[in-house]
Amino acid sequence: MKLRFCALTFGLATLGVSACRIGPSAAQKDSSYIDAQGTARITRVIPRPETISSQAQKYLDRPAANPGPNETLAERRARTDAMQLHDSQENRALYPVNIASSAIAGIPVRIVTPIDPIPADKIDRVLINVHGGGFTTDSGSLTESIPIANLTHTKVVAVLYRLAPEHPFPAAVDDTIAVYKELLKTLKAQHIAIYGASAGGILTGQVAVKIKQLGLPLPGALGIFTGSGDFSRLGDTQAMYSVTGLSGYLNPPREGVQWLPDYVGSANPKDPMLSPLYANLHGMPPTLFLTGTRDMMLSDTAILHRAFLRAGVDAQLVVFEALNHGFWYEANLPESREANEIMARFFDAHLAPAK
Repeated sequence: MKLRFCALTFGLATLGVSACRIGPSAAQKDSSYIDAQGTARITRVIPRPETISSQAQKYLDRPAANPGPNETLAERRARTDAMQLHDSQENRALYPVNIASSAIAGIPVRIVTPIDPIPADKIDRVLINVHGGGFTTDSGSLTESIPIANLTHTKVVAVLYRLAPEHPFPAAVDDTIAVYKELLKTLKAQHIAIYGASAGGILTGQVAVKIKQLGLPLPGALGIFTGSGDFSRLGDTQAMYSVTGLSGYLNPPREGVQWLPDYVGSANPKDPMLSPLYANLHGMPPTLFLTGTRDMMLSDTAILHRAFLRAGVDAQLVVFEALNHGFWYEANLPESREANEIMARFFDAHLAPAK
């Protein structure tokens, strides 16, 4: 199966995109025109790649479930809750864990721990997860925590931070900082990692900047698993890919329109805490960045990774072939298992052993 961009424009005057499935009898013509404003108007035929697993190839063939622009917030939250329930059940079948609800510093959290007793050298370690979901839903407090708790044999605290639009920036940052400060009362900072995907990847960078601004000890490691560090402008791939990659509804960046306005609220998009690209990143802990070549936030992730490198940070970037935004939520893909193992090994390697 091949996908053909029926119409794609991106650049200074982004208009929109749709993707069409085509059969062998359809015309397969590539074209490209860049106008005087730098907007590219292209048609591309993109075969399903054979460079990924057979399971991932079938995953790319599935019809997109992206509902489009008219979905209400209530509908989005209900759909996301159902998605996470499904995804977390599949993950838990592969990665058995215990799950409990609790609160830390008055902030609701999920505590995810391995089934087997935590080893003595990891008993004083904690991984803080800040979940994805566009800051308006919770798509990953379970899905992002279950595999990591199982593979690292370490407790994961998933922060159920306040959501926009009811609670715009910096509510999510403040809630995560409150949990971090409370954990510091009994744990060493170098025994703590903070990580998240999508909105959680963005939030991870924001929280790290806030920790530094407050003069608190920085955690031992960060995980930015698809993210962004700049709310004032968006990278190239935001104009090319939807959440589901080459299929589904795309809401491309438009000049003068704020990205994720429900979260940004009245904040300055170049506020260094909102947009870490404008912050002093020197001294940040070792950080793992992870994305895919069809991830709408590939560009944003790569831009932030380079900023960490310029600041002298030990920052790694892993890019998976042909896969879309947050593909590792799909538990049964070999690439998802590989991604989870890369994350787990990174945290094991960079968190100081308990003493």
